This record gives sequence, C-alpha cells and structure tokens, in this order.
Amino acid sequence: MKASKLENELIQDLKSGDKRALTTLYNEYWKPLYLSSYNLLRDKETCEEIIQDVFIDIWNRRADLQIKISLKSYLYSCVRYKVFSEFRKNKVLRIELFENLEERINRNTPESEILHKELKKQIKLVVDNLPDKCRRVYKLSRNEQLTHKEISEQLNISTKTVENHITNALNALRASLGICSTLLFFSTL
Repeated sequence: MKASKLENELIQDLKSGDKRALTTLYNEYWKPLYLSSYNLLRDKETCEEIIQDVFIDIWNRRADLQIKISLKSYLYSCVRYKVFSEFRKNKVLRIELFENLEERINRNTPESEILHKELKKQIKLVVDNLPDKCRRVYKLSRNEQLTHKEISEQLNISTKTVENHITNALNALRASLGICSTLLFFSTL
C-alpha cells in the first residue's frame, strides 16, 4: 500500500524539520502502535520506550526518510522490528514467545493479527525444517502437550534425548527469530 497524498505531505514536512508534523504523527499513531506492541510484550514501560524510540528515530532520520509504503505500515514495521529486538535481547520474552503463543497474542487489532500470522508462519517454517526426530519430539511436546517422559516412552528414546531435541528446536527457533525480524522489517519497506 502506497503512501497517500496527505502522508506524503506529512513526510515532506518532517523532512523540512517541522516539529508539528512529528506531533501530528505521534498523536495519530502512538496509541495503536502502543497497543500492538503491548499485545505481544505485556510490559507497559518497554512498550512506551519502543514507541518513543520509533518516533525519536524518525525525527533523527527525517532528512533521509524514504517511505515507499503507507506511513501507517511503515510505523507498524518499525514497532514490529523493535518488538522482535526485545525478544532477542530478553531470554524470558523469547521463551514466552514460543510458549502458549495462541493465548499470549490478543488479536483485537488487524496489525496484531498480521504479526501473529507472520510469527506462526515463521515458527512452522523452522519446525518443518528441523531434523525428523527433533521435529517429532518438538511437535509432541508443543502440539500434543506430552511430557518428556511420555515422549521418551512413545518414541523409545531417553528423556535426556527428548530434552536435547527440544533444546535444539528452541535454539533453532530463537536463532530464526532474529532473522525473521530483519526480513519482516525490510520486506515491508
């Protein structure tokens, strides 16, 4: 979706250093951007910092802004990139991302629904590319909610092997999340 005429004017005003343009942009988008990030992070302070950082970055880079999509899409992409960055930095958040994904994401906004679908798609892609046994163990653990002991009995392997497969799967998912966020950010520009 391309930027509208009004958005292009706002971008030009930003580029010329008009602080009113930044204020207009902030007033129009801060709340939906905040809600979108909060739906994933559930941390008020972190989400406020993310939104503030996005607008500071836009102001600091205003002279070089090259937005080829709608301003709204661009802003959501910036927030999404910073949310993924938070997941990469914070081990607890990374673990929570993969645990109870369906329950954690509140899909009340179109943006959070899109982000949810992108995350699920990326997770499925990574899981589908795991080695066979690792993939089976991961799916039994996450999809069927089997314990390590139940998986070891079903597959006739040790519980330690089950733990190793799950660790390997989670490591692959965590590593992929960093790549995913960069790809998602640049694919929308």
